[in-house]
Amino acid sequence: MSLKKFLTQFGILVLILAVAALLLDSANSILVPKFWIIFGFLAGLTLLAYITSSIAIKTGGELSVYILLAAIFIKLIVSLFFVVFYLRIYKVNSTFFALEFFSIYFLFTAFEVKSLLVNLRAPK
Repeated sequence: MSLKKFLTQFGILVLILAVAALLLDSANSILVPKFWIIFGFLAGLTLLAYITSSIAIKTGGELSVYILLAAIFIKLIVSLFFVVFYLRIYKVNSTFFALEFFSIYFLFTAFEVKSLLVNLRAPK
């Protein structure tokens, strides 16, 4: 998958998730404080991880798979540090925070992995 195609599809995903979050917040007002910082952070981190992994796949070799796994692992660790940092600053309902943070995290990660698998597929 080319970077342009990924950015287009990722932009659509971000737009759909943002509209869903706005609709959910306008109906029930349940989003945690500074939700959009969390959303932007995860979107940016996913974009960075995909670009790094995509470059590694294009260079080929045995090291590319390790770089791909490292990018996903580093994304997880940085996200967990962000959670700890956020929870020290803001006192929020942990159930809503966990639901919001990890649902966005897993949606972005699933999309990233799906896009990377397209790049790993053998050419026909």
